[in-house]
Amino acid sequence: MSNVSHARSDISGHPDASEMRARYDRVMGGRDVALVDAPVFLVGLYCAVSPWVLHFTASQPALVTHNLVMGIAIAVLALGFTAMPERMYGLSWAICAMGAWIIVSTWVVGSSPDAGIVINNIIVGGLTVLLGMVCAGAAARTRTT
Repeated sequence: MSNVSHARSDISGHPDASEMRARYDRVMGGRDVALVDAPVFLVGLYCAVSPWVLHFTASQPALVTHNLVMGIAIAVLALGFTAMPERMYGLSWAICAMGAWIIVSTWVVGSSPDAGIVINNIIVGGLTVLLGMVCAGAAARTRTT
């Protein structure tokens, strides 16, 4: 046990250090949008639970199912952005479209929703569009460099 060293060693002497750095840059390079992944996930989760937070499960059953499905879809895409950024950021524009649909769906799917439901879906949809545009902008900037 006395031969075990607990000191941190420098990785620069590792034979594959340059390859590991290059792979890290390929995978994580241009991840300015990494801080947006969590808010996209949280917006998706809130969209999914909003019918129970605002208590419109009895008055708008179709909108309850809609918000649940859309929220889960947004949260799953956000997890994909985090897990496979180089493959998933092409779907950033889909997040924008989903946000726009959440805004419009209040009147399309719902039947005479009250002001609280309308304001909730406008805010959630607007945040989704905004965060999707940030992700799409970062993805476009990463592709050009």
